[in-house]
Amino acid sequence: MTPFIAEFIGTAFLILLGGGVVANVVLHGTKGHNSGWIVITTAWALAVFVGVVIAGPYSGAHLNPAVTFAMYVAGNIGGVEALDYILAQFIGAMVGSFTVWLLYKDHFKGTADAGAKQAVFCTAPAIRNLPINLLSEIVGTFVLLFAVFYFTDAELGSDSTTPIGLGSLGAIPVAFVVWVIGLALGGTTGYAINPARDLGPRIVHALLPIKGKAGFDARYAWVPIVGPLVGGGLAALMFLWLGT
Repeated sequence: MTPFIAEFIGTAFLILLGGGVVANVVLHGTKGHNSGWIVITTAWALAVFVGVVIAGPYSGAHLNPAVTFAMYVAGNIGGVEALDYILAQFIGAMVGSFTVWLLYKDHFKGTADAGAKQAVFCTAPAIRNLPINLLSEIVGTFVLLFAVFYFTDAELGSDSTTPIGLGSLGAIPVAFVVWVIGLALGGTTGYAINPARDLGPRIVHALLPIKGKAGFDARYAWVPIVGPLVGGGLAALMFLWLGT
């Protein structure tokens, strides 16, 4: 499997399961309706686990442009290769979110709340305060990437041919980090911490024929793109600085 295909499939599974749990919790008439935040955060962590298990041996399982950008800043991946990874992640995220819509199509029809329907695809702030929302995404992604760099520290100087990323030392540690980020820091913005996870499905939501849906929300949509990229870059720079 090529790294492009691995990133595509891994990210598609990530969004299928992550978006799927949100659909199960927020859409009307589902078996898991109103089952709560702990269900959402747990399933998102396990979705990351699944994506990393699939893609890890072939691409390092970045599954996230913020991870790829951080690895680029740290000098672990070239620019052309990074763009290839990011393209695969965006396509995978869009395919995953489209599949969620197909599976829950009847429940979308039975749900009147436009915000709930949009939440299946992308994040939104609990309180709209763009500077704080941006900071939340920066900090959440910084925690993710800083931890990932220390998971992979033993391999950064090795001769391993496996690309460095979320999958380098196994999926379980990364899943736990994502879980605690959601539980501790996710209440402000829904912890996108991944530009592809948010923008790809947001575009799919805008294109799909969903009755009574919310708008694209361009005033906010940049936050879960810029915030994670800044957080990832800062984590890489901090790791490099501490290692000097």
